[in-house]
Amino acid sequence: MPGMTAPSDYSQEPPRHPCLKINAKEPFNAEPPRSALVSSYMTPVDFFYKRNHGPIPIVDDIERYCVSVTGLIDNPKQLFMKDIWNLPKYNITATLQCAGNRRTAMSKTRTVKGVGWDVSAIGNAVWGGAKLVDVLELLGIPKLTSATSSGGKHVEFVSIDKCKEENGGPYKASIPLSQATNPEADVLLAYEMNGVPLNRDHGYPLRVVVPGIIGARSVKWLDSINIIAEECQITVKGYAVSGGGRGIERVDVSIDRGRTWVEASRYQKAGIPYIADNASSDKWAWVFFEANVDVPMTAEIVAKAVDTAANVQPENVETIWNLRGILNTSWHRVRVRVGHSNM
Repeated sequence: MPGMTAPSDYSQEPPRHPCLKINAKEPFNAEPPRSALVSSYMTPVDFFYKRNHGPIPIVDDIERYCVSVTGLIDNPKQLFMKDIWNLPKYNITATLQCAGNRRTAMSKTRTVKGVGWDVSAIGNAVWGGAKLVDVLELLGIPKLTSATSSGGKHVEFVSIDKCKEENGGPYKASIPLSQATNPEADVLLAYEMNGVPLNRDHGYPLRVVVPGIIGARSVKWLDSINIIAEECQITVKGYAVSGGGRGIERVDVSIDRGRTWVEASRYQKAGIPYIADNASSDKWAWVFFEANVDVPMTAEIVAKAVDTAANVQPENVETIWNLRGILNTSWHRVRVRVGHSNM
């Protein structure tokens, strides 16, 4: 492709933060420490999870780089970056997540296939770029179109990088044309992340951002605690996020395996009260929760969320097990032990 090289090996990979937990080296797949997720509403670029399917392409000349738009359309065209930069720019806060997030928890039920993600294959950022609906209008496809005159009903995104899992071919994904041409869907052809140009790990020069396609979930970032007391109050923190732009109505935390519950406080941006489905809230973004609980000698902390459509999470991972280990939306459970120090 003009302006870009797709390497056949991993000798020219970009540098990464040393704190990342590497789940696979080639292709590189890694996630940040759990604590990094709840330390900032906007996930820092260096701590955003890395999900790759092959060697990362290298941009040689951004001015010559182009995107080919072809298929069941009347006006196939090559779009250069200047064409996309000239379109209206939008900034959209959205949480992205790998479908395999929390796969390791599902694998404890029965063996699954895929990269062994813990709970941090997720991140929240401000994405800047052109709306896909405006890009498609450059090719004569109007807003709110469900099918082209030639019968096209989906938009397929084809990667530059070559993937072993695709037998050396490109990685692909698609969404309905009706979603791509809906201005309210906020589908972006993004070229910025948190106010800076996308880096190679996150799709430079362009990344497709399709908000709102993840299921309701609530995840704690703690694994275990050794507290020097017979009983202690701790602060439970985590994230909750739903799909389709739905807000989080409530998050509940239990220290007795779900027999009794404490409602957690919810928040997004500092100084602005979080109200689910309110215009002041980021509808495509995660919601942080926090609850103070008194932990006895031993406890299993459980967290679960409910969204504004009354969607609830399944209680047990066993009921949603699948071979690919994807979409683990079950209650998250963390064992806590209170004991005496040997120090």
